[in-house]
Amino acid sequence: MFVFCLFSLTVLAQDATLTAKVSKNKLGLNQRLRIEFSVNKQGGDNFTPPSFINFKVVGGPSQSVSQSWINGKVSFSQSYTYIIQPTRKGELTIGTGSIKIAGKVVKSKPIKIIVLNAVEIPKDPNDPNYIAQQNIHLVAEISKSRPYVGEGVYIEYRLYVSENVSVYNYGVTEAPKYNGFWNQEIKVNGQLPVKKGKYNGEDYRYITLQKALLIPTKSGKLEIDPMKMDIVIGVPTGRADFFGNVITRNVTKGFSSAKKIIRSKDLPLKGKPANFIGAVGDFNFDVSLSKEVLKANESSQIKVAVSGKGNLKLFELPEITTPVELEKYQPERTEKVRVRASGISGSVSDLYTVVPQYKGKYKIPNVSFSYFNPKEEKYKTITSKDFFVDVLEGKELVTVNTSSIKKQDVVITGKNFRYIATKSNFKSSKNSDFFKSSLFYILLLLPLIAIPIGVFIAKKNQERSNDIVGNKLRKAERLAKKFLYEAQRQLGKKEAFYEALERALHNYLKAKLGIETSDISKDNITDILKSKNVDDATISQFIEVLKSSDFARYTPITNTEMEAELEKAKQVIIKLDKQF
Repeated sequence: MFVFCLFSLTVLAQDATLTAKVSKNKLGLNQRLRIEFSVNKQGGDNFTPPSFINFKVVGGPSQSVSQSWINGKVSFSQSYTYIIQPTRKGELTIGTGSIKIAGKVVKSKPIKIIVLNAVEIPKDPNDPNYIAQQNIHLVAEISKSRPYVGEGVYIEYRLYVSENVSVYNYGVTEAPKYNGFWNQEIKVNGQLPVKKGKYNGEDYRYITLQKALLIPTKSGKLEIDPMKMDIVIGVPTGRADFFGNVITRNVTKGFSSAKKIIRSKDLPLKGKPANFIGAVGDFNFDVSLSKEVLKANESSQIKVAVSGKGNLKLFELPEITTPVELEKYQPERTEKVRVRASGISGSVSDLYTVVPQYKGKYKIPNVSFSYFNPKEEKYKTITSKDFFVDVLEGKELVTVNTSSIKKQDVVITGKNFRYIATKSNFKSSKNSDFFKSSLFYILLLLPLIAIPIGVFIAKKNQERSNDIVGNKLRKAERLAKKFLYEAQRQLGKKEAFYEALERALHNYLKAKLGIETSDISKDNITDILKSKNVDDATISQFIEVLKSSDFARYTPITNTEMEAELEKAKQVIIKLDKQF
């Protein structure tokens, strides 16, 4: 009696568990399997089986109870067994069974079953092809089947092999396709390690063949095609050799993972910010300025950075807006992104370089970044602060004070309006004789005076036409004046201005020194001007203007600086004229 009470107390002290076990994890559409639900504690007699969706119950339930006490260890088991047959192909799930013990509901875990095409049922249970099919499983596991558009989904392909068979070789014959996804493969470093785990409650060895991170780019039903493999398997034949070793047979079979369906959801419209640019995840946003106090033409850098976890590679960062007095260059993109099974994490940043042109204090307005957090299922917006750049030295920005201009009233005077005369007052004039008048004698003598003047002008023109060198010099002078005028017209257009200014200086030298433009270089100019006894200061000033023209084409230049360059060119030409 004491022993029985102790046995009962020991059984009652155990935690109640309900386990489910199947006779096979993979079968043909025309095959059956046995599933057994076992509870390890007494007191439960109201077992509720799963609904067996996609399966037909062809036998059961049958019940059995067993109790044992071995070496002081007590065990109890009550089981419910069903025989079921699948009604369609694919990767099917047998749901959870439940039982109520001592007022507490205990549930089993769901079990996945792979159903293939109808097969020819072997007469011999030791058939190698049949054994290979039952002991190897190619499985695709996804982390989430209902993600949002832009939310990461992790997929992993595993090859499960039972202890009953051996794998000698394998190869992927058809890789999965990820249509409708942005995808990034997660590399498996080194050789594929063999691990131990459970598949549908049974002990297996497995390797991870491939990992990938998928981000749906559109909503709706998205299909992931199966991975297909050919595997060489060593299967026991049920016979032994002379020494008692099990004889195996190599079988090559094709395996395929089940097709996976992901139904992605559109991002909600409610609460969607106007500046949302597709960022999905959990992020931090930061904008920083390297220098707030500058001199003109001294640079500062603005860094716009987004860090955290989410689809970092699939959206653009907000753009910084600066006042026109701060020249902004194209940003430099930096990415420090890691792709792992848990998703994409890291940071993405844009680095802007800004250069002030004028003295003053300028405001860089704040900028906002919005993203959708799929865990909290809501949008979030982060706004940076305003920045102020204080330019202490540089040119003054000239502005017109319109407040000092005042409106004036119209002053009415006696001459504001005039009237058309309606009466005329004509006076008669005396008749005058043109003959022998002053005008008559002037017109008479004019041809006699004009003929020698015309002969003199024609002679000078002839001499000028014959003077080829002089004509070239005069033409070069006109070109120099023309290009200086053209440079003045091109103020504000950097490339055109400096091209016209440089051509004007070259043509001036051509006009004064009689040398061809093709012979002019900075070294030649220095030597030629020294030979003409031009002082070193003027030569340096001339060369400086030419160098400034070359340099300014590749740097930011304002209209004020262009006017200063034009004035320098005029002054140096005047100095050269005085010394030639």
